Amino acid sequence: MALPWNTEVLDALQPILEAGAGAPAPAVGDVATRRANSEALFGAISATVPETGVSVHEFRTTSADGAVVPLRLYRPVGPPTGSLVVYFHGGGMILGSLDSYDAIIKANVAAAGVPFLAPEYRLAPEHPYPTPVEDCYAALLWAAENADDIGVDGDRIAVAGDSAGGGLAAGVALLARDRQGPALARQILVYPMLDDRTTSPDPALGDVLTWSFEDNVTGWSAYLGALAGGEEVPAYAAPARAQDLAGLPRTYIDVGGLDIFRDEDLAYAQRLWRAGVETEIHVHPGVPHAFEVLAGQADVSRRVLADRARYIAQI
Repeated sequence: MALPWNTEVLDALQPILEAGAGAPAPAVGDVATRRANSEALFGAISATVPETGVSVHEFRTTSADGAVVPLRLYRPVGPPTGSLVVYFHGGGMILGSLDSYDAIIKANVAAAGVPFLAPEYRLAPEHPYPTPVEDCYAALLWAAENADDIGVDGDRIAVAGDSAGGGLAAGVALLARDRQGPALARQILVYPMLDDRTTSPDPALGDVLTWSFEDNVTGWSAYLGALAGGEEVPAYAAPARAQDLAGLPRTYIDVGGLDIFRDEDLAYAQRLWRAGVETEIHVHPGVPHAFEVLAGQADVSRRVLADRARYIAQI
């Protein structure tokens, strides 16, 4: 039996569900259709986000392979806080961009009152592992190296991201620990995509999935190729594979009860606790992946956004 929905969120999703009714779901491996669908959806979402007054400043850095990675620094209205969030957008490793996430990032910056630095990391399948996580790590290095110039305390830098971006944030935290890179103050993982082995449908989640198991197989296969699901997947690609989580920064995780990432996120939180990492986790019943973006006015969405802003403001 499927778990019940939060009715307020389900009502808010009805226009999206009705718009897609009758259209066949993209086949496993069809990245192009998923990209087209996501761009249309993010365009509609961005149109509903109010203006925030957040300013945007363009920079760039160089990734491990010598490629240029564009960066955007988002500054809130008000005096500097000294802290910084290096933020990685979601999209299943195959979707999304700084432009499609621009309004969402601005809203988060305005709510928390903390600047964000976001890289335009390259996407799979054109750029499989390790390119996306190395691009993201390069953004963290740039932030640490330029902290004084951008008015940031180098001891108060966090990494964060949603969905695939949450997985990338977790991967960057592992890289920073293992390479003796910048010491992170926090990692904020929003329904993070952590485990390439999450591929088997769960009847308890029902049929209305805003990120499906077929989507997940597509994303991980694009990112990892033939490695996906096997024994040789690196922890920096799929952080659930990490053998040791000790020494990671204080962690915040939230996820919906109808999200296919729920169980892997809970398992990661439990392993962080056992490794001695202070971890705060919220599981919101009756809501799917990206619920707070798709149903922003719902009470549960307001609560989760307030929780994230509270946590970020403490950095």
